[in-house]
Amino acid sequence: MGNRPDELKALIDSVAKQDGDRIEVVVVGNGSPVPDVPEGVRTIELAENLGIPGGRNVGIEAFGPGGRDVDILLFLDDDGLLARHDTAQLCREAFEADPELGIISFRIADPDTGETQRRHVPRLRASDPMRSSRVTTFLGGANAVRTRVFAEAGTLPDEFFYAHEETDLAWRALDAGWMIDYRSDMVLYHPTTAPSRHAVYHRMVARNRVWLARRNLPVLLVPVYLGVWLLLTLLRRPSAPALKAWFGGFKEGWTTSCGPRRPMRWRTVWRLTRLGRPPVI
Repeated sequence: MGNRPDELKALIDSVAKQDGDRIEVVVVGNGSPVPDVPEGVRTIELAENLGIPGGRNVGIEAFGPGGRDVDILLFLDDDGLLARHDTAQLCREAFEADPELGIISFRIADPDTGETQRRHVPRLRASDPMRSSRVTTFLGGANAVRTRVFAEAGTLPDEFFYAHEETDLAWRALDAGWMIDYRSDMVLYHPTTAPSRHAVYHRMVARNRVWLARRNLPVLLVPVYLGVWLLLTLLRRPSAPALKAWFGGFKEGWTTSCGPRRPMRWRTVWRLTRLGRPPVI
């Protein structure tokens, strides 16, 4: 968004220090000017904020249609920092060793405490962030994607703007036969934050949850999935303004277009279940 020039420079420096072949870097200014960047770093300035998935899709296309000019793309938040010099090399080795691996989700850790928030471990059993495992979704600001995934499953859903766009892509990737790994040894330092800091958080989370289900789930699972999330939301006892925004977004999810519907196969439902997260929660 152009308001963290020092953090962006530190991130780019941490990418430049990675072991192995040089990594080509593209910085997308999502509706804002791009600060000064080191020589050799490409920049794209968008006239308007396209949202998180829209901005990342522009970055994908900077590497050819669907990113096809390269084998792997890293997506890193501009206020993050790669903690180690071997992260890129670990990614190369992981993808080379496992032909079914399509996406890697990094571990996000606070730079001061080293702690990983529970919400940053993309599985239900999140008490041990140091345990790597197969998962069913990934973290949008700290990941690596094999570009063949985009060719087979499509890119991120532009219309989501913010929230759940990663799960939408993850479900489509899993349905196309790819696997997703959470790797605790691939670390992005990122300050501890609360997602509710975004003013649109509650509305977007609810709206996009409905869109996610309408786009991807077999029709029998749509009411089950959304019913479970409605119950969980109520049990968390949000404030009255937050709950009002959530129900407004929930209604919007049903009354607006969610984009193309492509329900996953029941074989994929079973795969998600075996991986520990059936698509009803």
